[in-house]
Amino acid sequence: MNANDPVSILKGVGPKKAEALERLQIRSLGDLLSYYPRAYEDRSRVTPISALQEGESALVQGKIALMVKGGFYRRGRRNLRLLVQDGSGSGLEVLFFNAAYLEKTLSKDKTYAFYGTVQSRGGKLQMLHPSFQAVLEGEEAEGILPVYPLGAGLGQRDLRHFVRAALPLAAQAEEFLPQDLIARQRLCGAAYALRNIHFPEDAQKLKEARFRLIFEEFFLLQTALLQIRSRLEEKQNGITFSKEPYMEEFAASLPFELTGAQKRTLAEIHADMASHRSMNRLVQGDVGSGKTAVAAAAIYQAVRSGYQAAMMAPTELLAEQHYHSLQADLAPFGVKVALLSGALGAAARRAVLADLASGACDLAVGTHALIQKDVSFARLGLVITDEQHRFGVRQRGTLSEKGVDPDTLVMTATPIPRTLAVILYGDLDISRMDELPPGRRPIVTKALQEEERDEAYRLLRRELEQGRQGYVVAPLIEDSPEVEARSACGLYEELRERFPSFRVALLHGAMKQEEKERVMTAFHAGEIDLLVSTVVIEVGINVPNATVMIIESAQRFGLAQMHQLRGRVGRGAAQSYCMLITQGEGGVSAQRAAILEESGDGFVIAEKDLELRGPGEFFGLRQHGIPQFRLADPVRHSRVLYAAREEAQRLLREDPLLEAPAHAALRARLSDCFERPESPVL
Repeated sequence: MNANDPVSILKGVGPKKAEALERLQIRSLGDLLSYYPRAYEDRSRVTPISALQEGESALVQGKIALMVKGGFYRRGRRNLRLLVQDGSGSGLEVLFFNAAYLEKTLSKDKTYAFYGTVQSRGGKLQMLHPSFQAVLEGEEAEGILPVYPLGAGLGQRDLRHFVRAALPLAAQAEEFLPQDLIARQRLCGAAYALRNIHFPEDAQKLKEARFRLIFEEFFLLQTALLQIRSRLEEKQNGITFSKEPYMEEFAASLPFELTGAQKRTLAEIHADMASHRSMNRLVQGDVGSGKTAVAAAAIYQAVRSGYQAAMMAPTELLAEQHYHSLQADLAPFGVKVALLSGALGAAARRAVLADLASGACDLAVGTHALIQKDVSFARLGLVITDEQHRFGVRQRGTLSEKGVDPDTLVMTATPIPRTLAVILYGDLDISRMDELPPGRRPIVTKALQEEERDEAYRLLRRELEQGRQGYVVAPLIEDSPEVEARSACGLYEELRERFPSFRVALLHGAMKQEEKERVMTAFHAGEIDLLVSTVVIEVGINVPNATVMIIESAQRFGLAQMHQLRGRVGRGAAQSYCMLITQGEGGVSAQRAAILEESGDGFVIAEKDLELRGPGEFFGLRQHGIPQFRLADPVRHSRVLYAAREEAQRLLREDPLLEAPAHAALRARLSDCFERPESPVL
């Protein structure tokens, strides 16, 4: 058995399970061991019901004394309430939503182990949707169990079983970090970390494993970025564009006045483009701050200087939106703009490729299609990537290689604290657009509890009746008995019944790309009134007519991600609204909601997030960050990030090219990471 063996060699992985694992991008045993848990259940000790504390996660073992079936609240769906007793003198209420399927699974007067978060409702202790299993006489507690992100066709028991079967491979894990670094940072070994990240022997060993793997992810990223930065600084043969103020000429043609932040950013870009060094600049701006206008001005500067430009976006729809916007702004100046995407027909694609190769086309806007081998440019001088966290360093580099040292501009609408931005984008200079155009209405944001849901639906109905559109976003694709959260599929069925006179559509990540594009295009065209979705709409859809965003199970999202989702509305002249519906009360989720209610500034929110969560928090769900790490979070683990950067700087001062024999394994790991497009450090 080795890391490259397919998961199908494991007992229990038949064609259906292999297909389900494939959807999670788990193909080999190595992929399986790199699929880290998102949380843990401490089942090492049973807590008496009488000793339970509100807000804690606990394992309870007791007998079902009472089962109460709720009425049907949707077609085929109803609740199930249990009274669990363990002889400690108290009872615990266990509640399952959409639980008709459990009525035959659970039996009165039998003993079960329930694991979940304790809440207090009306003076009663309660668990919502705990995981559970029957208890056999004499059975011991199970220890600390991993909780993995799930997909359709897979349960926690499946993944735990498969990972256990592959875990002996951990002994083969190669140690690629330098030994002196391991000693300084007090890191555990690679094999130790891999074993204990999945099935830790105790809480301390889990903490050690997580620290090692988080440090490792940051260290690889920092070493790679610092090497790139060093190579860029050595290069002195970049394009020197015209010093003429073409950007000012373009800005003067716009039907609005640029903000101070836009003018400042354009001045920085102009200075870069007029210099002899290649520009490598990140434009970090909140949703609606006007990054596209800045990009258009840079494109105009490049074209007037005799060069071509390319702009890459992560989705077909976003590429089309940029194409139409840039065509409207630049065509009056004689700039020829072409769209290059996977949806383009063969004849149209050949025509675009010919125009780019001959220089007849000035600007190509597209998706990953721009980096295909058959795409060539006559004189590519400027490369722009939008929503850059969806692309890796390798993909940016592949596009840049289609020119001779072109200038590079990358843009993101995900604000992060300035100090972290400097470290995360070590290969880039940073422009920060922290000002919104005048006249934009702030989005009214309100936090609601589950029982206040009807208030959100009344607002949604009012807006739909006025001809507006809305989003409802859920953290899960399908209902799960193991996760206390609403799903997109379940909400889609509910909202179709609640809003029968409106056109409701469903969108989620498990759909084929063509179907996702079709739904988003229809919503953009106004053919859909209400879009029920997972976070796939976080980036890449601009619908000015959409005025309502309802975020379901808001406690499952991080602050930055909810701010990104909120940014899907508020793009038109009408007042927009964001409703945060939370299951459970108090704690960090309430603080997050309060921050969003008070502020619409993404940079302020990012700083508050850093204060709220702190750098030392290692447990719980990671917030979606940039780039996409497996465990590391640049906000939550900022101290580890700083330490990893210092170690990378120390190492590269001593051995810039990692030529020493002791660094051969690290050099190979970095090469492997940058060769694989799906690598988490890209």
